[in-house]
Amino acid sequence: MAEKKSQRDSIGMDAKGCRTNNGFVQNEDILEKDPDPGSPTDRPQLCSLPILDPRELDFKDIQPYAGMPKEVLFHFSGQARYRVPREVLFWLTVAAVLVLTAGTIAMIAVSPKCLDWWQAGPMYQIYPRSFKDSDQDGNGDLKGIQDKLDYITTLNIKTIWITSFYKSSLKDFRHGIVDFREIDPIFGTMKDFENLVAAIHDRGLKLIIDFIPNHTSDKHAWFQWSRTRTGKYADYYIWHNCSHENGITTPPNNWLSVYGNSSWHFDDVRNQCYFHQFTKEQPDLNFRNPDVQEEIKEIIQFWLSKGVDGFSFEAVKFLLEAKHLRDEIQVNKTQVPDTVTHYAELYHDFTTTQVGMHDIVRSFRQTMDQHSREPGRYRFMGTEAYGDSIDRTMMYYGLPFIQEADFPFNDYLTRLDSPSGNSVFEVVTSWMEHLPEGKWPNWMIGGPDNARLTSRLGKEYVNIMNMLVFTLPGTPITYYGEEIGMGNILATNLNESYNVDTLLSKSPMQWDNSSNAGFSEGNHTWLPTSTDYYTVNVAVQKAQPRSALTLYQELSLLHANELLLSRGWFCYLRTDSHFVVYTREMNGIDRVFLVVLNFRESSLLNLKEIISNIPTKVKIRLSTNSTKKGSEVDTQAIALGKGEGLIFEYNTKTFLHQQADGRDRCFVSSRACYSSVLNILHSLC
Repeated sequence: MAEKKSQRDSIGMDAKGCRTNNGFVQNEDILEKDPDPGSPTDRPQLCSLPILDPRELDFKDIQPYAGMPKEVLFHFSGQARYRVPREVLFWLTVAAVLVLTAGTIAMIAVSPKCLDWWQAGPMYQIYPRSFKDSDQDGNGDLKGIQDKLDYITTLNIKTIWITSFYKSSLKDFRHGIVDFREIDPIFGTMKDFENLVAAIHDRGLKLIIDFIPNHTSDKHAWFQWSRTRTGKYADYYIWHNCSHENGITTPPNNWLSVYGNSSWHFDDVRNQCYFHQFTKEQPDLNFRNPDVQEEIKEIIQFWLSKGVDGFSFEAVKFLLEAKHLRDEIQVNKTQVPDTVTHYAELYHDFTTTQVGMHDIVRSFRQTMDQHSREPGRYRFMGTEAYGDSIDRTMMYYGLPFIQEADFPFNDYLTRLDSPSGNSVFEVVTSWMEHLPEGKWPNWMIGGPDNARLTSRLGKEYVNIMNMLVFTLPGTPITYYGEEIGMGNILATNLNESYNVDTLLSKSPMQWDNSSNAGFSEGNHTWLPTSTDYYTVNVAVQKAQPRSALTLYQELSLLHANELLLSRGWFCYLRTDSHFVVYTREMNGIDRVFLVVLNFRESSLLNLKEIISNIPTKVKIRLSTNSTKKGSEVDTQAIALGKGEGLIFEYNTKTFLHQQADGRDRCFVSSRACYSSVLNILHSLC
């Protein structure tokens, strides 16, 4: 022990006569201070330590100890028993980092794109004047919508779509806008709108609104300045010389308004004719003028800054007209030109879908993208393409590397006027076959400009059509009241100056069986309520287990919770005048949904003839007839009543989309596979 101590002491620092540090660094000023140069005893004693050559040290029998000098530390750290574990730990750490990095990259690479908010759930379209009146004036308003947000959440809605509420001259259902930055007083104030936006977002919902860029009201300040040729506004609208004598106008050409007769109207202030695709009170903006385009972009930015999550751009195919003034071609070339007054009597090759129109729409998209950079704040863009062919409609999706609309609104099902499996099948497959790769579909069965479903097809088809849109791939869109089966009102006692045919589907929402269907506590409503509101209303159907509202809620919940419906393949199996039969299936999930919809009289269906490997007994997951829900049926003889729909669920490992004879009948919007082991979606299908 004495020898070891002696060796350790010889290696250690001889601190005798030296000031010890004890691990702390003293203040340099204190070390340098010499208060009494003549007193050597008070001066700190500096000692010099011998620097030993490690080769001279004898490490025999010495063990590592705390506080060892570096020469000793280096001696032991270089030994294999210390060096090898250290290197092993180092390389294990490097390997672990590389594996985690590679795994993260691989996970990102194989992960399918997440569904955005406008894809993840249904949209609910509201005509604000008819939804809920909060101030007893007979007109629905923004506060009324806010009062009913809790009801909307019970429908599992993800997005609320409010149609035009801008300050308007009341022409053409508020599409003649007087000020794009103002709320029409009939609906409330800007503060009411801001409160509504906040309340919608507080519930985790999103808001999109209508935007009509093609035209303004003739009361708009821009038009008043344009007709007096004031500054840059002189060219904000489309003006041309025309003759006007004895009250009779001779227009520049034969172009017609959508509502009939010439689309040119003489203005006695400017002494020229201006162009209007709709009513004469709605002059078209000149989108060949860059200043007009900038004005519209600023308006888009204004509403985005208010918290709006997206837009439905209306009437975009009318944004540009041909620069020349050549007459459009008559459909019936033998018809006397002076008698051509109806819009359908001309081919509108010079006034719709002109070259450059899509460039303007894409510029709207670019403006919205500037406000989509925050995580979770993507701004949705939809376009209305009413009356276009399917090929032209698909152009609104954009090009492979140039995005335009997230989707053009699909209103083809709203045009069906008779129930038929073949007609429904044709609409569905036409859209899916023309859909550009990677794009997202949508489906709607009603809207403010179409007759309601009940009035078009019959009330027995409300449930089956709701089942259709919730089980097809894409976003279902519901027009207010379709969830309870509201119908058109009768065309009597309508004190409005609108086209009566387009008023009938805008009647007040039927909330309960109290006065005015619970829509308003006032003495009158802007439109009469439907005569069936005593039985067809929200309050009654909430209490009925077999109501349209109950089924709608079940369908929307199923759509929200099932990957088969939100991400799976759609494969059609059979169609005829009676039935539409299709499956929803997905790689990695060993079960399928089989949807059977009957659009004609009661019939028997043998599913074994359609799907050879289907089990003899299958379970009904959901039915338009609630008494069948959860029961099992024999697949060789399934009885379906008129307008009845069934969603079957059964296990299988054989998928139609993987078979050679089924590939032409299967479509998928957002390809994904499911891993039950990792409980994740991936794209390695």
